[in-house]
Amino acid sequence: MLKLNLKNINSYTILSLLFLIAGIGIYLYWGMTHDVWYDTGIYAITIVFVLPGIIGFVLSLMEKPED
Repeated sequence: MLKLNLKNINSYTILSLLFLIAGIGIYLYWGMTHDVWYDTGIYAITIVFVLPGIIGFVLSLMEKPED
């Protein structure tokens, strides 16, 4: 079972959140400026920011198993 502990917040967690926010922000900015919400190019750029943001956030907050 995956257990997340919010007491484990560190610089990697903050960096991951910044990547996540940047990815969503880029997508929203592009969509509002160019009035295109279904462009595969912006999907590719967004996924480069969003996936590491989500994965890094989860990995940095995981509790380490006790041996």
